[in-house]
Amino acid sequence: MNTELVQRWSERRGIYRPAGETFEPRGHEVAPITDDRTARDFVVRHHYSASYPAARRRFGLYGLGELLGVAVFSVPMHPAVLRPFAPDTSVELGRFVLLDSVRGNGESWFLARCLHLLRLEGFAGVVSHSDPMRRRDASGAAVFGGHVGTIYQATNATYDGTTARATVRLLPDGRVFPARAISKIRAGEKGREYATEELLRAGARAPRAGEEARAWLSEVLPLVTRTARHPGQHRYLFALDRAARRLLPASKPYPKVIP
Repeated sequence: MNTELVQRWSERRGIYRPAGETFEPRGHEVAPITDDRTARDFVVRHHYSASYPAARRRFGLYGLGELLGVAVFSVPMHPAVLRPFAPDTSVELGRFVLLDSVRGNGESWFLARCLHLLRLEGFAGVVSHSDPMRRRDASGAAVFGGHVGTIYQATNATYDGTTARATVRLLPDGRVFPARAISKIRAGEKGREYATEELLRAGARAPRAGEEARAWLSEVLPLVTRTARHPGQHRYLFALDRAARRLLPASKPYPKVIP
């Protein structure tokens, strides 16, 4: 890992800029994005995951009126993700995307402004994760270098260790096909259509008329995805008020190297 570089995104390609660059806040502003579509279109177009979480708040980084970055604070799949904060006054940083035109150190300024705006709205805590798992596509080309959360370390977040190791399924392009998407298809829940489309785009055959979702999934999933062992995500906490700070555990040493 080269900590002298910071990651940017453009058309779902990871791009790196020197961390030592000087970001000039003048000419930039951070403002709420009031509609989901603007944030969703930006995130899906540029972020490697090409996916969008269940947003509670959305903020944009603007420069000369142009949208240069989006931060999405979201509802996690399970309230326990937000521990030690109360679920009703805390959020997860679900997506954080800056274009490659934003100079180094712009991300910490953008994040700090977002946290300030959340605090003004009455939010008390933010939980964020960084994914250290390097990934390659089916051809072996590197598509994601992994990261340890340097931006969160630069903004003095509390490091709470890693989540549990897990076996994940990777699509041919190297993206993780979420376990939640698999369960939506199996259970016939809302959102299963999008998850099914992901597998179809990956090369799965279409379900036959009357075919049970479980049977179809059992057949196609091993054909269009591959398994990999994930080392666990790094977990960071931001307390936005005095009461929330009293809930914080002692910060563990920041990780510096991608395993």
